[in-house]
Amino acid sequence: MEKKDSKVVSIVADLEAKIEIKKMPSNSDPIKKKLESAPHPTKVFALGGLEEVGKNTYCIEYDDEIIMIDAGVKFPDATQLGVSAVVPDFSYLVENNSKLKGLFITHGHEDHIGGIPYLLQQVDVPVIYAPELAAALIRDRLKEYKLQNKTVVKEYVENDVYGTKNFTVQFAAVNHSIPDAFGIHVSTPNGAIFSTGDYKFDWTPLGHSANISRLSQWGNEGIELLMADSTNAEVEGYTLGERKVIQNIDTHFLKAKGRIIIASFASNVHRIQHIIELANKYGRRILVIGRSLERIIKIIRQMGHLNINDKMFIKANDIENYPKNQIMILCTGSQGEPMAALSRIARIEHPTIKLIPGDTVIMSSSPIPGNRADVENVVNKLTKIGAIVIENNTEQKIHTSGHASQEEQKLLFTLLKPRCFMPMHGEYRMLKVHGDTATKVNVKPHNVFVVANGDQILLHNGQSEVGKRIPAEAVFIDGKDMTGKASNVIRERNILSRDGLMAVIISIDSQANKLSAPPRIVSRGSFYVRDSGNVIAESINIVTQAVLGVLNSSKPTFGAIKAAVKENLSPFIFRYKRRNPLIIPVILNKKIEGK
Repeated sequence: MEKKDSKVVSIVADLEAKIEIKKMPSNSDPIKKKLESAPHPTKVFALGGLEEVGKNTYCIEYDDEIIMIDAGVKFPDATQLGVSAVVPDFSYLVENNSKLKGLFITHGHEDHIGGIPYLLQQVDVPVIYAPELAAALIRDRLKEYKLQNKTVVKEYVENDVYGTKNFTVQFAAVNHSIPDAFGIHVSTPNGAIFSTGDYKFDWTPLGHSANISRLSQWGNEGIELLMADSTNAEVEGYTLGERKVIQNIDTHFLKAKGRIIIASFASNVHRIQHIIELANKYGRRILVIGRSLERIIKIIRQMGHLNINDKMFIKANDIENYPKNQIMILCTGSQGEPMAALSRIARIEHPTIKLIPGDTVIMSSSPIPGNRADVENVVNKLTKIGAIVIENNTEQKIHTSGHASQEEQKLLFTLLKPRCFMPMHGEYRMLKVHGDTATKVNVKPHNVFVVANGDQILLHNGQSEVGKRIPAEAVFIDGKDMTGKASNVIRERNILSRDGLMAVIISIDSQANKLSAPPRIVSRGSFYVRDSGNVIAESINIVTQAVLGVLNSSKPTFGAIKAAVKENLSPFIFRYKRRNPLIIPVILNKKIEGK
């Protein structure tokens, strides 16, 4: 055991020796150079997080140095069959790995840290700097993936300052739905860049207060580029404070005469923490169902955020040992996910929890777009069994967003006074509306960059423009594949589900370089062959001509035949059937006589 431990220590020491980011005194001045003196442009780009909600991964590059801000994952939608996660294409970082100095994390949500295990499979990251809770979550995840020796995870606090040859990194506390959320300020030779991470302004926060004075100070010093969360860019007014939501949930604890079942996002750590404290306040035993909830509660308890006696937490098989008015069940399934606990309870399929008429079910969430029908289905089933279902609405506000609405976004622009603005973290329409908000406050329209993943914003000598795009396609993770090699398989699944396939059977005599029989075409899930005789006949003709063209060439190969068939047949099928089926050429080669 001692031998193993000493090996781990030596590995970590070796990794730390490679770290080139230095901790600086908290009163250090950031790099201050005249904007007309930088010999190189500062490049800012996203590998994920633009025109989407998820996989937030942002990079700042100057000369021979790159630092990253966040490395998130995106969870698949219903059309991405067999996909367990979606991450960015890290090929640019693989090619420029020697430039990468470190990864800075704004907070501990999966769409900001969930991509780290996949990143570390391909890229050497010398050090990850993260706030306390995020660092704990990252270490737990790296241990799960057996990657804890691939990098060093260091915790930062708000007053820490880190520096490299070209960058100085500082932090400012912001409000969000998870403890320890920070915006990140990066000084570069071409001016300062500020990234909000996920944020809102909550004047009665459950966690730390937003550091308004620091934001204002940085605004007075000058922000060249602001990168800001766009999730609620379309929402007018202010985002409701989290403390008010807890107060509203408290009133339902008082009213409930039987068991309370609460479904909420596991990622909403502040609310989970205070719901558990409410249960403790009213003497209710706490049953937690769902791996994601169990994981986050275990970590925040280890960190001392929940000083609650272990006896208050019970197992499912202990639930009958307590009166119904002394039970609170905290579970997953607020979005109607079919396999989540609440959905299984609603279908009377959960192995241990059976709904009892008179149970109070609190849906402390709002349906994500696309999930409303699933949520309503679950609510109907719960109500039919006899539950009292409480949903979030204008009268019963039992959920609030962790993201800034329009008036808070305007406040941020007023505090920071950025010269340029790149809206991030949102679908295209959100980015566009956020850009419009910026121009209404203090950003000139030509300095608003509504860009896509991979687009580089170049800051140089007080000027800004969009540079060339780098690879930033989505990479699909299938099961335990951590490299994205399954992406082609996933894309083929999508094509099959949408457009079907066509098998093209080609019989050739490779000795004589000729077709030994006319090609045959088999369609599955694409179109009905019996009603498409003309299309099939012309397809056979196109395939014949394509194959003969290759066989009569100077270098006929099986690969060239397959490529020619796909290249010629695909546009024809689309033109007449408006489909792009997966075309699979099958080549049968005639054996040489006498062999």
